[in-house]
Amino acid sequence: MSIVFSSKNLKPLSTSRRRILVAGGAGFLGSHLCERLLIEGNTVLCVDNFSTGRLENLRHLRGFEGFSFVRHDIVEPLDLPVDEIYNLACPASPPHYQLDPIHTMKTSVIGSLNLLELAVRNHARIFQASTSEVYGDPHVHPQPEAYWGNVNSFGPRACYDEGKRSAETLFYDFHKQHGLDIRVVRIFNTYGPRMRPDDGRVVSNFIVQALKGEDITIYGDGSQTRSFCYVDDLIEGFHRLMYAEPAIHTPVNIGNPGEFTVRELAERIVAMTGTKSKIVYHPLPVDDPRQRRPDISVAKKELGWEPTVALEQGLTSTITYFERQLTKTSAKLVEAA
Repeated sequence: MSIVFSSKNLKPLSTSRRRILVAGGAGFLGSHLCERLLIEGNTVLCVDNFSTGRLENLRHLRGFEGFSFVRHDIVEPLDLPVDEIYNLACPASPPHYQLDPIHTMKTSVIGSLNLLELAVRNHARIFQASTSEVYGDPHVHPQPEAYWGNVNSFGPRACYDEGKRSAETLFYDFHKQHGLDIRVVRIFNTYGPRMRPDDGRVVSNFIVQALKGEDITIYGDGSQTRSFCYVDDLIEGFHRLMYAEPAIHTPVNIGNPGEFTVRELAERIVAMTGTKSKIVYHPLPVDDPRQRRPDISVAKKELGWEPTVALEQGLTSTITYFERQLTKTSAKLVEAA
């Protein structure tokens, strides 16, 4: 375990603000969460092994008092004084989690176990970022939390899907056996600034391809549906679930119930970017879900939460982010030439 940078040395727990550990904090979602927690005046310790997280996601956070970063893989145990833990540590896009499926499973299971044991030692509240992938290729639509899912345990996506399902089980058992205060969110497709351009998710793929003037690749015939939640809405959902009173110790769907076909998303991005890119079609990957839409009745009733950012608005911000990223990349290539 090594500290890469810190805005101040770690100090004993204070009663004036919470000491919060964010595992996977250098990732897309993790960096936004760290920022929210720091703005609220908390001490935040970001832990990441950089398998998919990026240091550039954290650079703007170094000016915050109380921000520290530790380079560490949660598959290895860690012992730190904390009040709260957020577990966002795991590659979330198929190309990344399939690169090393065994380590993906270890991250979900052994990593969760290590963080849960840390939470027990510190009497800390702990939050698990689970996924809509626990529903697999669903037979129930939209998907409520009570649906048990349709998941293939013997396929290329299983390391992630079953890893997250196993993590949920661990969280449930630690709550039951140790009385641990757990919060579990099931995340549906989320997008926004700080996504990796190479993460293989449909929004980032389409935007990057459109901005580069490349063919926009749709897998399948484009009729499969997804629901897209802007990152700011998701982080607000995290916050409300983590601090809900009375506590909710069962999984809660957080996502945008607006449902679009993949083809509709591609056509919208083509129109918004003004690209000359053509839409092309390739075979659908194994076990790729054909429908995905959250039932957010629990979040609306228990948390008073529902998304507020429309797809057009969120895509505008995301396109602007990727335009800047591609401009930076081009400038570096020119300097190196």
